[in-house]
Amino acid sequence: METKFLYIFLLLANVSVLQSNAVVPQVPALIVFGDSITDPGNNNGLKSSWAKCNFPPYGRDFQDQRATGRFSNGKIPPDFFASQLGIKEYLPAYLDPELSDEDLPSGVSFASGGAGFDDISAKLAAGYTLWDQLQMFKEYKRKIETVAGIERASKIVSDSIYIILAGSNDIMTTYLTSNIRSNYDLPSYVNYLVQAASSFNKNLYDLGARKIGVVGVPPLGCVPAVRTLRGGITRECVDIDNQAALLFNTELSAEMTRLALELPGSKIIYMDVYNILLDLIMNSSHYGTYYRLYQF
Repeated sequence: METKFLYIFLLLANVSVLQSNAVVPQVPALIVFGDSITDPGNNNGLKSSWAKCNFPPYGRDFQDQRATGRFSNGKIPPDFFASQLGIKEYLPAYLDPELSDEDLPSGVSFASGGAGFDDISAKLAAGYTLWDQLQMFKEYKRKIETVAGIERASKIVSDSIYIILAGSNDIMTTYLTSNIRSNYDLPSYVNYLVQAASSFNKNLYDLGARKIGVVGVPPLGCVPAVRTLRGGITRECVDIDNQAALLFNTELSAEMTRLALELPGSKIIYMDVYNILLDLIMNSSHYGTYYRLYQF
């Protein structure tokens, strides 16, 4: 499961994997936009936001058992990606007050818990929208010009890997749970999200990004909260949420393929997590005792 996803990621990175499984880094930085899956603590300073995890038991398996704001007991995906690339062990939050100038050239995460391609999703969580995150990236570019010089900063921006992970909050919360977007049927709303994703990618490209990985949404009907609220007494996966996720992923993948052909010099890859995670959920015993005891 992990190998399959990392292969796609390393293909985007264009890195060399040695026989010893050591990775030779060929990218200067990892830069991430998205929601809680990729947020290392950007929401910590938002007093009005409920979407933050800078308190126990979060972080109990992290370095020094610190609750950094990551929505996890330990590392989150950007940490694993940065480590796999040999860039650094942890990818910091851009808004971390302890972030130093030396941290900037090797990348940061702008992600915010609650965010989505629909701005309303972030507003429901009182977090940062993806467009807010893009403004932070513009500021980041100016900062690395100061730290690294204009020529090196330009090289960092063009050669770095960019990961965008969003859409789950839009479908699961904004559309299927609230009535805020009730004026859309599901195909229309999915089209709205995909066009927003396309627009975001174009803007990121215009700012210098060239290697972009766009991650699809997981099987949302199997998320613990959905199974608890709408999965019945046996907490089954909810089909309508999974079907919505599949529709979104299909349309998103097609649009990213089209966009990669449209934007000269770009390398835009759709990264599937739906099937990988669904296999883990449905066949948890194949992945060892830990997964069998603590399956979704």
